[in-house]
Amino acid sequence: MDYSRFISKMSLNRKPSGISEMRKYLAEPSPSLVWLASGMPNPQLFPFRDATFSLSDGSVLEIGQDLMATGLQYGPTPGFIPLVQQLKDMTLRNHNPPRWGESDLLVTVGCQDGLAKALELLLDVGDCVVVQEPCYSDVLCILAPLTPKFVVVAADEKGMCPLSLRKGLERATQDGGPAPKVMYLVPNACNPTGTTMDEARRREIYSLASEYDLIILEDDPYYFLQYDDQEPLPPSFLRLDTDGRVLRFDSFSKIFSAGLRVGFVTGPAPLLERMTWHMQASVLCPPGITQVMVSELLRKWGDDGFKKHIAKLREFYRAQRDTMLQAAEKHLTGLCEWTVPKGGIFIWFKVPGLRDTTPMLLERAITRDVVLVPGRDFMVEEKKPCQYMRAAYSCATPEQMKEGMKNLAQLVRDELALRKES
Repeated sequence: MDYSRFISKMSLNRKPSGISEMRKYLAEPSPSLVWLASGMPNPQLFPFRDATFSLSDGSVLEIGQDLMATGLQYGPTPGFIPLVQQLKDMTLRNHNPPRWGESDLLVTVGCQDGLAKALELLLDVGDCVVVQEPCYSDVLCILAPLTPKFVVVAADEKGMCPLSLRKGLERATQDGGPAPKVMYLVPNACNPTGTTMDEARRREIYSLASEYDLIILEDDPYYFLQYDDQEPLPPSFLRLDTDGRVLRFDSFSKIFSAGLRVGFVTGPAPLLERMTWHMQASVLCPPGITQVMVSELLRKWGDDGFKKHIAKLREFYRAQRDTMLQAAEKHLTGLCEWTVPKGGIFIWFKVPGLRDTTPMLLERAITRDVVLVPGRDFMVEEKKPCQYMRAAYSCATPEQMKEGMKNLAQLVRDELALRKES
């Protein structure tokens, strides 16, 4: 596949860092190698020597002096070498990409760092990008400085609608503007709606992306937080990618720790090479010590231990979801509408009686001791009124969720009364 039309002018002007490129020679150094190439600090002067982490299952994870020194030093830009191999093995097991021989993997400073670098790689100011609406709000923030032309695609209970996508692409290619280049989507437990695409819809959307020659940015931080007992899980877009047009973004934020800031992107090697050059010129390399922590935990657990951990997460978050849904049914029936999320940590509420939830949530919700995110934050036209709002059930206790839904119901009643009076 020819990627030349997708590369932005800024990315075309990037060049690799000679010093960072030389670090690849440290992957398997000769015992007699004398390294005089880069300005690495002397590890003998690091104040940290080793570490022991207590795990939630009662066991411990030990990081010895040599591994600690490695984690505290500048590392290869693509990532800590043992972790990169573990992630490649995981990707093969879970997705088995058809074009794996032409693919590569890059560790990023969280999933969002990878998304930001990919969008800068692919888009010039004023280029055309395809997004589902509602769309993850921080991606809209990343896109804002690029002032792109949007193809806004409607969504239903199964996610992005293929018919809406086709119509949007037809209009975009007929109006004389820039041809669409990139499509951003969240296939599983979409933030903010919680919807998950079934396999048939994924295949239809991928077919349209091939027809209109789009790069797909598959943002999938909730891949392991799907609650239906369906096995196997619906195939990822990376699994369907026979053309080499998918950049897939994964994260450990929702399954290990958000503060680790360890994500990774998988996709065509020519695109990842330019993202690597961007990494070299920005963060140099992903955080070393947190990569070591993730790698050692994966090594300690093995595949069976990792699956056991994921099963525990699914059980917990499914119970959290069900508790909030029960509270919503009790207090919000007749006031709000919602769909049951098949994964993730959000419920997307609609208030049919209101034209816009924003004033209610930003100006008056705090007086009722409840806070949700206005739906307008997830819309391409941020000034346009929106009847929706997003609630997160990940951290609240069952008692807090019950109280929160009760308070939200009273807030909505107050707002409806206020609208009638005005």
